[in-house]
Amino acid sequence: MSRRDQESGASGGSTDSVTWHALTADTVLDRLRSTRAGLSSEEAARRRAEVGPNRLPESRGRSPVKRLLSQFNNLLIVVLLVAATLSALMDHWVDAVVILGVVLVNAVIGFVQEGRAEEALNAIRGMLAPKASVKRDGKRVQIPAEDLVPGDIVLLEPGDRVPADVRVLQGRGLHTHEAVLTGESVAVEKSAEVVPEDAALGDRGSIAHSGTLVVSGQGEGVVVTTGPATEIGRISGMLAGVQELTTPLLQQMSVFARRLTAVIGVVVAAVFLYGWGLQGQPGAEMFMIVVGLAVATIPEGLPTILTVTLAIGVQRMAGRNAIIRRLPAVETLGALSIICSDKTGTLTRNEMMVASVATADDIFSVTGNGYDPHGDFRRDERPVDPDTEPALMELLRAGCLCNDAALQHREDIWSVNGDPMEGALLVAAMKAGLDPVTEGERLHRVDVIPFDSEHRFMATLHHDHAGGAPVFLKGAPERVLEMCTFQRRDGETVALDIAPWRARIQELAGRGQRVLAAATFHPADEPDRLHFSDVEGELELLGLFGLIDPPRDEAIAAVQDCRAAGIRVKMITGDHGTTAGAIARQLGLENPDDVVTGPDLDALDDAALRERAPAVDVFARTSPAHKLRLVEALQYRGDVVAMTGDGVNDAPALKRADVGVAMGRGGTEAARESAEMVLADDNFASIAAAVREGRTVYDNLKKAILFLLPVNGGEAISILLAVLAGLTLPITPLQILWVNMVSSVALAMALAFEPTEPDAMRRPPRRRDEPILSLLVVWRVAFVSALFALGIFGIFAWTRSQGADLEQARTYAVNTLVVMEIFYLFNVRYLAGRSLTLRGILGTRAVLIALAAVVVLQLMFTYAPFMSHFFDTRPVEFVHGVEILAIGIVLFAILELEKAVRRHWAPRAGEA
Repeated sequence: MSRRDQESGASGGSTDSVTWHALTADTVLDRLRSTRAGLSSEEAARRRAEVGPNRLPESRGRSPVKRLLSQFNNLLIVVLLVAATLSALMDHWVDAVVILGVVLVNAVIGFVQEGRAEEALNAIRGMLAPKASVKRDGKRVQIPAEDLVPGDIVLLEPGDRVPADVRVLQGRGLHTHEAVLTGESVAVEKSAEVVPEDAALGDRGSIAHSGTLVVSGQGEGVVVTTGPATEIGRISGMLAGVQELTTPLLQQMSVFARRLTAVIGVVVAAVFLYGWGLQGQPGAEMFMIVVGLAVATIPEGLPTILTVTLAIGVQRMAGRNAIIRRLPAVETLGALSIICSDKTGTLTRNEMMVASVATADDIFSVTGNGYDPHGDFRRDERPVDPDTEPALMELLRAGCLCNDAALQHREDIWSVNGDPMEGALLVAAMKAGLDPVTEGERLHRVDVIPFDSEHRFMATLHHDHAGGAPVFLKGAPERVLEMCTFQRRDGETVALDIAPWRARIQELAGRGQRVLAAATFHPADEPDRLHFSDVEGELELLGLFGLIDPPRDEAIAAVQDCRAAGIRVKMITGDHGTTAGAIARQLGLENPDDVVTGPDLDALDDAALRERAPAVDVFARTSPAHKLRLVEALQYRGDVVAMTGDGVNDAPALKRADVGVAMGRGGTEAARESAEMVLADDNFASIAAAVREGRTVYDNLKKAILFLLPVNGGEAISILLAVLAGLTLPITPLQILWVNMVSSVALAMALAFEPTEPDAMRRPPRRRDEPILSLLVVWRVAFVSALFALGIFGIFAWTRSQGADLEQARTYAVNTLVVMEIFYLFNVRYLAGRSLTLRGILGTRAVLIALAAVVVLQLMFTYAPFMSHFFDTRPVEFVHGVEILAIGIVLFAILELEKAVRRHWAPRAGEA
């Protein structure tokens, strides 16, 4: 039996190829050529040689050298390397070293992040059980889990992690926690009963899946699949095959870099040919001129600004409990148009809570949060004192005493030791003032019939101090109804009327609640043992409990924030459709009543799914493959998609999504390693805050680009006009490098710290293909570049006409350029709004620090003797200093007027 046989289903296939859950236990044993006594050691060794070890295959990642070299396979990085080379050719070694330093920093960041991404598969491998209890040679032995083979008989006990996909042969109260695979918060019952062939993953009650946890009961099963053929192995395979997408920002920067490089190449070549071929300028001289033109055009500081702005976004998000694992994801958050969210533990608390209590007379709603025993009972939205409702108190007492769970309170956190549903019953009783310890002492438990999948109820016998021996029972509502003859109505015991109770069961189920029924019986004598015959037929029905995993209050608010920002929230869960729909209505999702299930998705081909998925907000009973298909279908339409989740089942979709968001507290390591962002507080509300920061990051990047490009454009136009007109260059290439790498970078860096725009969460998300060079950006760059060139040439020509020598005139031109940068900085801080306000003039702390630094550096550039040696500068006279300052003020006034015109004629232009 080879591994291929397992995967194809020839003799031990996967749960998709061979529907083991739909075969009887004996048929499964026959197909696997095994017996209930287990395999012999020799047969197990032979099978292991055929199928291989029970572990997930390790992927072969790229070598560190290839990973490092791939970081330089980026056009913007190539442009920077060209800039460094040109600087070195001009003997500007300091500038060349600075540019190379920027390149290396970016390369190291990418190298480290890619290495972390490869840890996702290792995180899943760590979930497999290290040991397994099996029957070999007719004896119980413990072996390494990787030695398991199809046909092995495995013994399952509480606390065990299921070591392979196991077909249950027999079980007594066997429950496993499958949240890592299905997202369901409640432990799932496992038994030997055959289930339908088309059962969803969460409904395959006869299969205990590899990597899940046994929480109660005992069982025995036969291994049907191992390693990559298991359900968790299939997820690992999907994860390895998922293609990660590049972020919208990196896509746009790549297009921007290509276009910029093409423009620079064409302009530089044309200028060289014009000066050398038509004007007859010496080739060496023209070469140095075009080198200066290239240096003037390339925004050397842009990658540094990009990295710093993203890093600041990471820091801000960390303060909001959102940990970014991959730097570009910061900006991608600002472009999100859809959030696909897991339900359990993400939108909900992953804590069962009694939401409704029904007696024969009334239905009470229960308030509170999770396992915190604070809350009240309400009838028709009005508070009710439980002490005035004897039927309600008796029902709550039954749930409290017929119970094996215990509540724990540590550091203001309430948790349950035991079954979550039983814990919820304890919490409900405590909300009514019942103390489980006191009640247990008053009604001492004598005997118990534990819950079993065959009889579907639990019963306990108690002795009081007055000779009474009450019996309390709880279980599946239909089963309990069959066992009851009486009911409590208006304080009296009357004959049971089944029809109203069935209607109430349907009503609670329609609210998405899991229903339990409770009953009681008072034997005439005081027995010491409880038998099945004691609880058949004479029971008195006390009422029903409706339980639900409630939505987080903060998640409800966060969903509304996302909707206001034009972001659609979709719930993708492994839970039942009714429950998912009820939670969706409480959360306020846009379309909660249209629920699509896993079988519905299977019936849709990719084209049909792409049409259907955008309109649906609730997907239930989904598998990992469904989640991955949904993310891909939504991305096909151009949406920027985030996927939140905490289980192994979420890992492939997390990796495929534009932004994978994993839970830090309750999430698995596999989910965290597959995600770009981890929520340290497992709070969906932190996503809305992260989106706000992401939009701020993009706005600030856009401001930085709008700041840097006109500065470079003005410098380039100045050189270009000088060459075409046969005039002296107003600024030397070395002086341009000073401006680009010192004052421009320092001032642009201040824009990375700009606060969030007031309308950031009231505008729709930008399109994935929205170019950085939008019409507004192109117009602004051209217009401001022209103004910068005019200012540079104007001061240069004016001072020359007033008798200044070449070095003085160039010094005036450089200082004019820096002053214009300073005034332009205050203008560009608000893309559409007025900058001439008190807030705009005062600036932020970062702006003031940058301004002070640039002023000091520029004074040193102008007046320090040693700077004169490097840059051929001369001191600026006071009168010319006033003229330079006036040019900056005029520039600011013109640009503010231009903004006002745009606001008047095109109110939305500033948002383009």
